[in-house]
Amino acid sequence: MAITAARAVLKRGELAKRMSCNSETIRYYEKIGLLGAPDRSEGGHRLYAPDDRARLGFILRGRELGFSIEELRGLLGLADARDTTCGEVLALTRRHIDGIRAKIADLERLERTLVAVSAECEGGNVPDCPILDTLLESGDG
Repeated sequence: MAITAARAVLKRGELAKRMSCNSETIRYYEKIGLLGAPDRSEGGHRLYAPDDRARLGFILRGRELGFSIEELRGLLGLADARDTTCGEVLALTRRHIDGIRAKIADLERLERTLVAVSAECEGGNVPDCPILDTLLESGDG
């Protein structure tokens, strides 16, 4: 049984490779408290158990979905709590969706503006450039 337990733990480099992330990413998540301090070997190597790997996977997937560090902290807190309801998780997720929709709206506005300004530009070797003129406007108007 000791052999199985030894194989169940991974050093940081092995964990990073298995999870397709950087060792420094793992160190950062430990530093900011999203990952707890792992156990250490007699030689001082950090040893990550299956629960550590699962938590790191949760964090990495959350980041892929665009959750901020603070949102992840909240989700992890909910996941760690024994009396969490799905409704609490849903509320946090809906707030995240609202933020995504706001970013999309901002990007669409940005796109419309750049398309309109680009349409005014003839390109070529002329000294006047509507794109630069737009960027140089002070906005004090």
